[in-house]
Amino acid sequence: MTAELAEPPAGLERPPRQPLAGRTCLVTGASRGIGRGIARELGRYGATVVVNYRSSEERAHEVADAITEADTAGTGHPVRADVTDRSEIEAMREAVADSLGSIDVLVNNAGITADRTFANMTPEDWHRVVDVSLHGTFNCTKAFYDDLEAADHGRIITLSSVIGKQGNVGQANYAAAKSGLFGFTRSLALELAGTGTTANCIAPGFTRTEMVEAIPDEVQDQLRGEIPLERFADVEEIAGLVRYLAGEESGYVTGEVIDVNGGIDL
Repeated sequence: MTAELAEPPAGLERPPRQPLAGRTCLVTGASRGIGRGIARELGRYGATVVVNYRSSEERAHEVADAITEADTAGTGHPVRADVTDRSEIEAMREAVADSLGSIDVLVNNAGITADRTFANMTPEDWHRVVDVSLHGTFNCTKAFYDDLEAADHGRIITLSSVIGKQGNVGQANYAAAKSGLFGFTRSLALELAGTGTTANCIAPGFTRTEMVEAIPDEVQDQLRGEIPLERFADVEEIAGLVRYLAGEESGYVTGEVIDVNGGIDL
């Protein structure tokens, strides 16, 4: 005998679960890569998503449109601002406040690389990377801090990297910037602990993005051979963790650096 589930009575169909409905999330560097996946994941679960970008306007609009046009309550709103320019971040804050009100979740995702061995690294190489990953995180968090501190279930989620823990040849600038985000996150978590707002950091390993897929095949094979799970992460695996941390159910998780790296540091 085969069990069958009865159809719900007309008018009582179960609505889709949208745990982030009513929450406004801002994702920096959201036009491509991991940031793009995060923005779409948050929108898929009902969030209002501010899609920040610096130069990829067309891609940012594509992300925002995809969120709004999906069959969820999520909406996407592209906003241009260079995270290294405090005046542009302030302008973005004012634009968001005027259109959407205060934010509940800040995802500090923007970052770049400028790889050279330290002997060949220029001051410009150093400052470009540190300015985006570390100073940019400060700028955005500072601009929206009052919103996040006052929010019900406010969330600050910062994307670092396994390189911040392990270091890497040719990435002294990137490793220093990403490592600095660990201490930044833990300090914020302590300062915000009495408000109900949390601060956490995610340290992804190698992830299937355009940047990684541009690496020569033989180098990709070598990298995968160093990972116990023998593969790179999918963007969705990072985005799913961000979505969990953005929700109310993560309220007892704060000050953590969460590795998503396939066991590469075991």
